[in-house]
Amino acid sequence: MTGYGSTANIQHMGIRIQGVPAFDDNYIWFIGAAGSRRVAVVDPGDSDPVIKVLERDGLELSAILVTHLHGDHTGGIRDLLHRYPVPVYGPWDERITMVDQRVSEGDIIRLGEEVALRVLDTPGHTRVHACYYGDGLLFSGDTLFAGGCGRLFEGTPQQMHASLEKIAVLPDETLVYCAHEYTLANLAFARTAEPDNTDIRDREVEARHLRDKGQPTVPSTLGLERMTNPFLRYDDPELKASAERFAGRPLTSGAEVFAVVRHWKDTLD
Repeated sequence: MTGYGSTANIQHMGIRIQGVPAFDDNYIWFIGAAGSRRVAVVDPGDSDPVIKVLERDGLELSAILVTHLHGDHTGGIRDLLHRYPVPVYGPWDERITMVDQRVSEGDIIRLGEEVALRVLDTPGHTRVHACYYGDGLLFSGDTLFAGGCGRLFEGTPQQMHASLEKIAVLPDETLVYCAHEYTLANLAFARTAEPDNTDIRDREVEARHLRDKGQPTVPSTLGLERMTNPFLRYDDPELKASAERFAGRPLTSGAEVFAVVRHWKDTLD
């Protein structure tokens, strides 16, 4: 993914969301009220594409939201603050030094009068991670991906399982804006884990078609994730049986199935 182009603007319930590519496979998400020039950005790992889109489209940066500490999500913040003195919202992680508005579970971030996002604490990928949810939109960072979930760099399988369970209760129509274009690789593993799941096969065909045209596979919907994402399907009998074959032993809980499936994917990456 190169250049400073952006995905098509998506309007949802009076909110405009625009994805800007960064690095090889990151998305930086712009959020604002439809018709307004004021926008917030989520996880600006690189300032250059953000600045170019702001200037090209005549937009005004109003806030920065951070999901976790990794540099491909935070690396552009310092330069952006030199140009635009805006608040930076993020979780209570002392390592993210640019955050001046610390948030945690249940806090509401208001981006103007039209946009309100609720904070979900979702550790697992890192020991501190936040997702942002509101008006049918979920900005999931590196917790939930299209067809997958984040690696466990600092957190435990139990933490990530609990975080995904928190997300899984949101409505099916929730639009999931994750931070990376990992969908094809994720679905290849999902097909390995559930070879008889026709929903996964159909989704993989559609995702490949989109990528062949240079289009993003994000956002997805939470309903689609429940049908095709093995990391939300830890209670499915077929997936459980596959995980038990890989582990060579019975698995007695959804959390245990999740842990085995996460380890299984790690061995293939």
